[in-house]
Amino acid sequence: MCGIIGVTLDDGSVVPLLIEGLRRLEYRGYDSVGLAVLDGEKGLSIVKAAGDIDSFTRRFNLARLRGPVGIGHTRWATHGPPNDVNAHPHSDCTGSIVLVHNGVIRNYASLGEYLRRRGHRVKSETDTELVAHLIEEELSKGKSFIDALAGALSRLDGSYALAILYRGEPDRIYFAKMRSPLLLAVGDRGNAVASDITALLEVSRRIIPLEDGEFGYITPRSIAIYRLLPGGGHRQVPREEVEARVKHVEWTPEAASRGGYPHFMIKEIYEQPQAVMETYNGNIDDPRVAEAGLMIAGAGLTLIVAAGTSYHAGLVLSYHLARYGIPSIPVVASEFKQYKGIAGEDTVVVAVSQSGETYDTLEAVRSFKEQGARVVGVTNVLGSALDRESSLSLYTRAGPEIGVAATKTYLAQVTLLSILAVRAGQARGALGEGEARGTLEVLARAPDVTARAVSSGEPAARGHASRVEGSMYILGRGLGAHLALEAALKVKEIAYAHAEAYPAGESKHGPIALVEDGFPVYIVATGDSPEVTGNAVEMKARGARVTLVKPADLELDVPAGISVLNTPPVGGRSVLEPFSLIPFFQLLSYYAAVARGYNPDKPRNLAKTVTVE
Repeated sequence: MCGIIGVTLDDGSVVPLLIEGLRRLEYRGYDSVGLAVLDGEKGLSIVKAAGDIDSFTRRFNLARLRGPVGIGHTRWATHGPPNDVNAHPHSDCTGSIVLVHNGVIRNYASLGEYLRRRGHRVKSETDTELVAHLIEEELSKGKSFIDALAGALSRLDGSYALAILYRGEPDRIYFAKMRSPLLLAVGDRGNAVASDITALLEVSRRIIPLEDGEFGYITPRSIAIYRLLPGGGHRQVPREEVEARVKHVEWTPEAASRGGYPHFMIKEIYEQPQAVMETYNGNIDDPRVAEAGLMIAGAGLTLIVAAGTSYHAGLVLSYHLARYGIPSIPVVASEFKQYKGIAGEDTVVVAVSQSGETYDTLEAVRSFKEQGARVVGVTNVLGSALDRESSLSLYTRAGPEIGVAATKTYLAQVTLLSILAVRAGQARGALGEGEARGTLEVLARAPDVTARAVSSGEPAARGHASRVEGSMYILGRGLGAHLALEAALKVKEIAYAHAEAYPAGESKHGPIALVEDGFPVYIVATGDSPEVTGNAVEMKARGARVTLVKPADLELDVPAGISVLNTPPVGGRSVLEPFSLIPFFQLLSYYAAVARGYNPDKPRNLAKTVTVE
């Protein structure tokens, strides 16, 4: 969850690029900040502290830091509490090796014991510092730095993305990757390494995604990549192979800035029509989507694996597949082990991850692949770990999403997964050519429906924001139950209010016991379940303040005393209902958070990309 950036330039100081890169990484969640700058003449300078970037820049005179090579870090604490000592970068005993790290070293206890016996003085409580001492130990054996790094890496068990400075080679940044995201940028005046594309955009949009087990170094004019081999050896990746892996990303630095909005979250809510349109246009005729549909249609078992908001998008896919006669099992990624016994060579895994780096999802994918399953990866990031692990990759086109709470990436995922469901239904024979074409033509209206849902939902959400306090229920049936889960998640993670979602028909099986006078209940009404009005009546009879949220053209017999909030009409088509209904709840959570004085871009205890267990 930490953020890493390193830049090496032909000339000039890297500090402004490091600070800008760290700001682009804030959305990942962090509690500490640090920089290390290396100048061949002035030596190595390190500044680090607990707190945010603004307080960090106020505390230190960064203007005095100048040098053409440097690394930066935003830390989200795992080993040791957030404080100045535990903040990155960390160094070895001599102060010649300085590094930053994202990930978790599982065998840190045994490594720490070994290093202390060897006389190393460990100053922090982190697992990260041990890596610096381990490289120092390998160097003491007379090895070159690249061989010492390989030797140290061969002793690590866990996940890591590393950027390393070595005083003896002042124009280089060494790097290493294992189960944590790390990319290189190939620029005109220098090269860079970072844990996220957005942090690299000021240097270059030419990106090299690194693979697990790769390490090496960058200088302003060169890149060298090595691969660890079984048994502790390593070999260099040929230059032509490195050059062939360079990808050009379309994101611009401006796309990763707020553009006049007070927060990224509200900006990204308003970007949803564009994200939906780009995803629709980019996938509607993509033969890879048709191929993925064939894979699902012919599978003996389909597992839909994801976490958080991506899991909720996966539930929408499962819903549509069921309507086309294709059974599937949605799997919460962190619980994948209970399904290991049923997966095999006839299994297709649809893995959904916005970042493509979600640890739980990747672990599930790797486990199912070992059992012979084929993987359809759905991600927003070209070259991500999920992209590389998948048998077939499909891409949403939402652009960078900086706010921690997923908004535009959720509806982009729903767009792509809805197209995928239609293609699977076609391949299964449940949909004829004309019916499939008609459904996809209806889905082409999703950007317009989304735009109207955002504009009409704005004043409604402002008016309802004051009702978000204490506890509340968000209920639904059928597709509405799946949408309710995403709505409740937004309220919980952004407004810090307890919002519980579950199928409305379950209310009389226990949860209704909590309902009393004034208890807020939102009911997500969809066309497949008109009986949801009966559940609204049950809640109203216990004193609940009930609001039924429905598409304007959904005709329901709503009793008196139950408020109705109409969202844009969908023509009776379930494929459009998520785009009509979800934006209101995104806006509700946003305005409730702002009204309560919270920063919706940086919800407490959360990070954008969960890359640790």
